[in-house]
Amino acid sequence: MDRFDAMRVFSRVVERRSFTAAAEDTGLPRSTVTDAVKQLEARLGVRLLQRTTRHVSPTLDGEAYYQRCLTILSDIEDAEGAFAGAKPKGMLRVDVHGTLARHFVLPSLPSFLETYPDIEFYMSEGDRLVDLVREGIDCVLRVGTPQDSDMVARRVAMLEEVTLVSPGYIERYGMPEHPEKLEGHRMVGFRSTATGGILPLEFIVDGAVRNAVLPAVVTVNAAESFISAARLGLGMIQVPRYHAERDLASGALVHVLPDFPLTETPVSLLYPRNRQLSPRVRVFNDWLVKVFARQS
Repeated sequence: MDRFDAMRVFSRVVERRSFTAAAEDTGLPRSTVTDAVKQLEARLGVRLLQRTTRHVSPTLDGEAYYQRCLTILSDIEDAEGAFAGAKPKGMLRVDVHGTLARHFVLPSLPSFLETYPDIEFYMSEGDRLVDLVREGIDCVLRVGTPQDSDMVARRVAMLEEVTLVSPGYIERYGMPEHPEKLEGHRMVGFRSTATGGILPLEFIVDGAVRNAVLPAVVTVNAAESFISAARLGLGMIQVPRYHAERDLASGALVHVLPDFPLTETPVSLLYPRNRQLSPRVRVFNDWLVKVFARQS
C-alpha cells in the first residue's frame, strides 16, 4: 500500500472511529487497515490513534495529521480530475443551517448526487461559527452578511424578508400601520449567535433603512422557536418568506406592513481563504444558485 492509499485508509478510520467500519467502507480486510495505520505511525514516529476495545479516536498528532491528509488527498483528486476531464469525486463536507437544509438543499439533493455519482455528501446542521479547517468541513452555507475576513464568501441567493404577526396578536394589539407608529406593539426577541445581541426590526421608509426595537416578553435564539412564538401571538417577527410560506397559506401568520419592506438577506457559501476552491465545492456552489433561483 502506497502512502496516499494509507492516508485514505487512516482518514476513514478517523471519520468512522472504527477499524471495522473503515475496512467495510474501503473493501479491505480489517487486518490490512490495522497494518496500514501501524506502518504510518512507525514511519512518522508518533502515535496517531487512541485505541480501546470499543472506541478509536485521533490523538492530537493524529488530528493534525488527519487535517493534512484531507488537504493532500483533495489536491490529488482535484489534479487528477482536471487532467482527466472527469466529474468531481470524493467526500464533500458541508455545514448548513437547518431550515435551509430542509427547505432548499435536501429536496433537490437526489438530482445533485445523480449528476455527480462519485461525490459522497456529508452534511452537518447548525448556525454557529464553524472552524472549517479543524473540523474538516469544506464549506458552510449561511444566511446574513459574512463577517469573517478569513473566509471567502460566494453569494448564491438573496432572500425576501417579511414582517409577520398572528391573527390573535392583531386582536390584542391591533393592526400595525406604520413603522414609526408601533407604540403599544410587541416583538419576539431573537438573540444573535454571532453578536449576542437582540436583533432589531428593520424597515425601509422613504428609501432609508429604519430600525425599531419593541418590548420583548419572549426572546429565543432558534428559528423554529421564533416562528412558534409568533404563531402564539407573543409578538411581531421578521423572517425570510420561505420560512413562513405554510403559515401564510394557512392563515396562522399574517404579512403586515407590506408597504415597508425589509432589505433582502444574502445567502452565501463560505470556505477558507487559504484553501483553493475544489471542483466539488465549485459544482455544489453552481448547483445551489440554480436551486435557490428555482425554489425562491
